[in-house]
Amino acid sequence: MKKIFVAIVAVVALCACSSDPVYLNYRGLSMGLPFKTFCDSLMARGFAVDSAHSDSAMTNVVMVKPGELYHLVMAQQNDTIKMIQESYQLSTNDSTRNLWQQIRDETEKELGTWPNMPKRGDDHKVAKFETDGGFITITLMNTYKPTLTVLYQQK
Repeated sequence: MKKIFVAIVAVVALCACSSDPVYLNYRGLSMGLPFKTFCDSLMARGFAVDSAHSDSAMTNVVMVKPGELYHLVMAQQNDTIKMIQESYQLSTNDSTRNLWQQIRDETEKELGTWPNMPKRGDDHKVAKFETDGGFITITLMNTYKPTLTVLYQQK
C-alpha cells in the first residue's frame, strides 16, 4: 500500500512539473513568442519601432501605429517578453473615463473574471485582472493631463 501511495505521488509530481507554462495573450498574440517574432508580428499589423524612444540594446522597445490612440512600450529579458504597456494619449477627462470603462468591460468579458479594484474614484481608477499567465492592470489618471495605461505582465 505504501509503495502504491509513493508511486501515485511521484506521478502527480511529474505531471505538475512537466506541464507547459501558460502565457498571457496580447491582442491575439502569445507573449510566449520570442521577442523578435513578437515584434515582427506587430510590424505585420502596421506598427513601427520608434527608435528615438527605444533603447539601443532593444531591451525596451516603443512601437507606434499611425491612427491608433496608443503607443506600445515593451520590455524583454533574455528574448522573453516581460511586460507590454499601452499608453493612451487623450485630450479630455471624459474621453479617458469612457475608454477606461470600455477596456475594463472588454477585458472582464474576455477573461470571464471580475477585476480587483483598489482605486475607484473619478480621477484615479485601477482595475487589476489576474490570469494563469500573468496580470493585466488598467489604470486611469485624470489629473492635469489625462492618461490611460493598460499593462500586461508575465508571471
